[in-house]
Amino acid sequence: MGSLRLRSKVQANCVFTKNYISELNLPKTCSISFPNGKDDLMNFEVTIRPDDGYYLGGTFTFTFQISSIYPHEAPKVKCKTKVYHPNIDLDGNVCLNILREDWKPVLNINTIIYGLYHLFTEPNHEDPLNREAAAVLRDNPKMFESNVRRAMAGGYVGPTFFTRCI
Repeated sequence: MGSLRLRSKVQANCVFTKNYISELNLPKTCSISFPNGKDDLMNFEVTIRPDDGYYLGGTFTFTFQISSIYPHEAPKVKCKTKVYHPNIDLDGNVCLNILREDWKPVLNINTIIYGLYHLFTEPNHEDPLNREAAAVLRDNPKMFESNVRRAMAGGYVGPTFFTRCI
């Protein structure tokens, strides 16, 4: 009986997620793909290509994992592209308030994607995961821009190597 209840809950969640995905209104700089096929709507990737700011010309891919209790729990989102960014650490963890304490069931995948896009157009040095990048952004924006360009071109920033993403 418990297994049947769980299966119907997961199926209902898939329908719910399918509706959100079909209603996505992505910016022209974003795309969505399903590496496991369109049957697995609970796991997908979003690619963001910022058209403004420090990260102009870069391509950044994020994985989304939707839990069985979505929308009551935020999706798990990680950046697959290693990036020099104050709000994304070198392991791909993302500092976006709506993925943590500010998540509400009325928010949706579209809101998250726009939030991620906004991190690239306006990185936030006040709530960092990468404290070193945040300090450089705050204290020396020209050096920050140079570091971002070097990282995106495929090179070292300090001891860390970044793979080309432009």
